[in-house]
Amino acid sequence: MKSVILSSVLPVAVAVAAPFGLVEKAFGAEPDKQFFQSVEGKWVGPGEIVAGKYKGTKFTCSFDGSTPDGKTGMTLDGGCRVGMFTQKMSASVERKGRDGYKGNFMGGAAGSGLDIIGGNVVDAHKVVFTINRKQLRGVMQARIPDDNSMTVTVAVRVDEQLVPVIGMSLKRVDAVEVGSITPN
Repeated sequence: MKSVILSSVLPVAVAVAAPFGLVEKAFGAEPDKQFFQSVEGKWVGPGEIVAGKYKGTKFTCSFDGSTPDGKTGMTLDGGCRVGMFTQKMSASVERKGRDGYKGNFMGGAAGSGLDIIGGNVVDAHKVVFTINRKQLRGVMQARIPDDNSMTVTVAVRVDEQLVPVIGMSLKRVDAVEVGSITPN
């Protein structure tokens, strides 16, 4: 099952890869921290392979989002289920000084996944990372339009075009404190 999901993800991830400038704006770290803190918590939801050999395969994922102590970055750790099979899935990224963001998806290219070799936080609601594995180039994008939803898209470069291969729509399932009620 692992190879089925992975073989579906890798071709898509390659098509989306593109170089991104890592020019940091004044006060650029604040949107980064806001974005990564908004990932913290439990997330569940459906996904689908939208291109490649396994196009149309639907799955359900569950992730725990966390941020590293004292560093700028995030980890999404959990798994995705197709039928009665579950595949462990994880992505981890940290800011590495002037080198920008570095990390891995599914253990990195040394294992059965992809390396995260760069990227940037577009704003407090969106991040785009450059991913690769040998000749496979692509991007992984996460967007958090509100406090309780996140979309993740993995795309790969095919010829000169980025082609989405995986899409996920996740909802927050942990308790989020949005305000307080004064006791009577």
